[in-house]
Amino acid sequence: MAQGFSGKKAAEIVGITYRQIDYWARTDLIRPSSCDASGSGTRRVYTYRDLLELRVIKTLLDAGIKLESVRDVFKYLRNHVESEIAAAHIVISGQSVVLCQGDQLVDVLRNGQGVLNVLPLAGVKNQVDSQIVALARTEVMIKPVSVALAL
Repeated sequence: MAQGFSGKKAAEIVGITYRQIDYWARTDLIRPSSCDASGSGTRRVYTYRDLLELRVIKTLLDAGIKLESVRDVFKYLRNHVESEIAAAHIVISGQSVVLCQGDQLVDVLRNGQGVLNVLPLAGVKNQVDSQIVALARTEVMIKPVSVALAL
């Protein structure tokens, strides 16, 4: 048997029921990466990465996202996120799920439609700070030195 977590242990770790994890595997929402069941008497074995994905699914469901929408989210993530899905940054707002990719927000439930640009405020602060420093340097160099003559 491959190293990993049984379906029962994975469900316990993630905080879901065995029936949920079994249903999600049978309906292809998430299949175990290490060892999938291949008939009666065989066991599924989940990897740590699988546990992370299971927890993301649970979090989306707990936030009120419908299971069909969660399926759409994971389909989009698997097709468009190059790093681990659990490392992606998503924003949940009502029934919307938005993926943060670099400096863009992508509505994953609209299959990438509705892209918004993100303005990182730290960059704005750095730009203003550097302009203040540059301006102060310029003013110091231009300011004439006045010499008072004492008569």
